[in-house]
Amino acid sequence: MNFNQFNLDSRLKPGIQKAGYDTPTPIQQAAIPAALRGRDIIGTAQTGTGKTAAFVLPILNKLLDGQRNTPRALIVTPTRELAEQINDVVKTLSAGTKLKSATIYGGVGANPQIQALRNGAEILVACPGRLLDLIAQGHAKMANIEILVLDEADRMFDMGFLPDVRRIVKAVPEKRQTMMFSATFPPDVELLAKQALKEPQKIAMGIVKPAHTVAHALYPVPQHLKTTLLLELLKRTDTNSVIVFTRTKHRAHRVAQQIQRAGFKVTSLHGDRSQGQRQAALKGFKSGHHDILVATDIAARGLDIETVSHVINYDMPDTADAYIHRIGRTGRAQRTGDAFTLVTDEDKDMIRTLERIMGQPLKRETLEDFDYTRPAPPRTDSGGRGRGVPRDGHRPPKPAPTPKSYGRNRLAPRKK
Repeated sequence: MNFNQFNLDSRLKPGIQKAGYDTPTPIQQAAIPAALRGRDIIGTAQTGTGKTAAFVLPILNKLLDGQRNTPRALIVTPTRELAEQINDVVKTLSAGTKLKSATIYGGVGANPQIQALRNGAEILVACPGRLLDLIAQGHAKMANIEILVLDEADRMFDMGFLPDVRRIVKAVPEKRQTMMFSATFPPDVELLAKQALKEPQKIAMGIVKPAHTVAHALYPVPQHLKTTLLLELLKRTDTNSVIVFTRTKHRAHRVAQQIQRAGFKVTSLHGDRSQGQRQAALKGFKSGHHDILVATDIAARGLDIETVSHVINYDMPDTADAYIHRIGRTGRAQRTGDAFTLVTDEDKDMIRTLERIMGQPLKRETLEDFDYTRPAPPRTDSGGRGRGVPRDGHRPPKPAPTPKSYGRNRLAPRKK
């Protein structure tokens, strides 16, 4: 099958060619025909499968005819980064059509967004908070919205946006087409789907397992040696570009500093960075100016960077779903990738969960000539209890035993 068989308007062909699309992905094959018929859709799909184009192309096809210079399609998404990425796809696929789009999100000045609305943007890609602000101020008109897309609905639930999303659903016309995409469906998201969609067609593309194009490896290590092992992995591994995931923004900042001191070109993406800093970090990483991006889960979903060869979980994520989305940053568009996870004894339960999902044991690896027995450095304080005595008054524990060796680590030398 190719894109010609969708019977899309011929005015979209330049954009499809510009995007380099030839053979549609499974989610595109299933969703585009249904969306072109005007059906409401509930979609689940593995990350990196072309989901964005599956709803953008039907939107563009509909908006080519009819009223211009007023918002007619609204795409609601949880993060600024994802909003910009979706808008990039919109701009590429709408090349030559004169359709206008705008991103709307907080963390930056509102005036350029208000001006884009005054200039007649037909497609809005928005985060909930700023959109509601502009609706309340009378700048964003919802009266002519014909298509509503709720993307990453479960992520919006995780971030506490569902009450805002419900307000947005009430603000748009009841007579509309609605498409919802979500990796999982907790009860609140299920309820939102029932309230927002009418007789939806359900399209599921196997979100339960990680992409088959990704190879997984666990690296058992004592907690205090995680950073040392991470730096050794980066030195010994033949990589293209790498995303390192941490659990907290403080740790992301600290790990990025340590990687930089080791001589790597690194940047970071987390909640303490301004919108300008986030955009600069992503631009530098995508362009290759930075080889390594250290990020919290704010970057785990939606970011489409095809050159990522490795994902390294500095911290094991809290849920299997989060693991799947993190490692989904590599092995995209049928490319192969590697996912390394640094694990401690505290991660045993999550390892068992992941192995059940994948139906097989995850490979354990150790680095040759790496000293896993190195003791933790003594902790000091200013309370006069003496050097090496932590705040709880107890001596540091004995060094962790050497992890079981699982064979020689097969890592190619890092490219110079």
